[in-house]
Amino acid sequence: MSITDGFDLIDPRPYGKHGPPHATWTALRRSSPVHRCHPPGYAPFWAVTRHADICEISKHPETFLNAPGIVVVPEDRPIDRSEGVGAMRTIIEMDPPDHRKFRKVASPWFTPRALGRIDAAVQKSARALVDDLAAGSGEGQCDFAVDIAAAHPLRILSTILGVPREEEPRILRLTNQLFAADDAELQREGPDRAQAMRELGMELYQLFSKIIEDRRANPRDDLASVLANGRVDGALMGPLETFGYFLITFTAGHDTTKNAIAGGMRALAENPDELEKLRRAPELVPAAVEEIVRWATPVNYMKRTAARDVELRGEKIREGDDLVLFYASANRDEDVFDDPFRFCVDRHPNPHLGFGIGEHFCLGAHLARRSQRALFSELVRRLESVELAGEPEWIRSSFVVGLKHLPVRYRIA
Repeated sequence: MSITDGFDLIDPRPYGKHGPPHATWTALRRSSPVHRCHPPGYAPFWAVTRHADICEISKHPETFLNAPGIVVVPEDRPIDRSEGVGAMRTIIEMDPPDHRKFRKVASPWFTPRALGRIDAAVQKSARALVDDLAAGSGEGQCDFAVDIAAAHPLRILSTILGVPREEEPRILRLTNQLFAADDAELQREGPDRAQAMRELGMELYQLFSKIIEDRRANPRDDLASVLANGRVDGALMGPLETFGYFLITFTAGHDTTKNAIAGGMRALAENPDELEKLRRAPELVPAAVEEIVRWATPVNYMKRTAARDVELRGEKIREGDDLVLFYASANRDEDVFDDPFRFCVDRHPNPHLGFGIGEHFCLGAHLARRSQRALFSELVRRLESVELAGEPEWIRSSFVVGLKHLPVRYRIA
């Protein structure tokens, strides 16, 4: 009997009910690490679940392509590449040599040294949010996923991408609609999903076009100006690539960091000894953030398409076959991590794949780390206790995975 047909690995509905399918991934790593899946309602694909195999595939972008698409979609809802969100061209869906050319537009802005320019804004956001929690008696309840985890990266990304503060609720709504298109609470309403996504693309276009127009006329020392005036081969980036850059930086940068922060707080609430370890040794926060990213793995998977016939662990991969790289499975690989299902804030070494590896290593990894370190440093310094105040709820999404609601009860200085 087959371990899985792949439906539970890729369909959003099981994720919304139970979260990531770790039991299935564990069985696949043990018995069928490169597993042929034929999920009902989806095209067949190979599920790749071992850390070593994902690393090997990721280091060969000439053989395993991004351009055909990075997500698995239902056969009755193909992505419309002619308009809306589907027409925007992002660096994550480019292969060499285009990927390297377009990545260079923004990569200097995301180096650790360059990011020093936003340290004050990052610290200010973290402190203000924790101050809000501490207001009054310092005891209370909140939905940490909504009130803190979503608010912190939203403020930082709005600052560097030129989104006016009054537009922050709107951009939060749009990012939720993009990455949780199958979640009844978060999805965009419309007569059908295709129409809803077209309208979403138009609204994002209207939002970013104003910023691009302004930064071309009045450039500033921010990322929005870098993207609006970015050049490739001596010419300004085209509109699809420029909008795609804004789209991927804001939406991916927000939801992934938000989900890591929410997953990290849940892990600390459920592992009070680890929280106490951090309180006694706050210098462990950088290591704790790496463990949080491993533990939560907000980007659950990426799809690749074989450019030629290859063999992987004895399986014959044919040209045109899709391979789905499950990072969340790799981050629990028993061959790489000691006691992988234990949350450990001082885990070392920790070669997690939460930011990917190789050609498409996350461009915003340093920013994500910086923002999480600032928030958790502030929390660790002042948080006296935290516990779950209700059942956490998962987003109905299999691509960017995380908690929709995280009710907590806390005491904070």
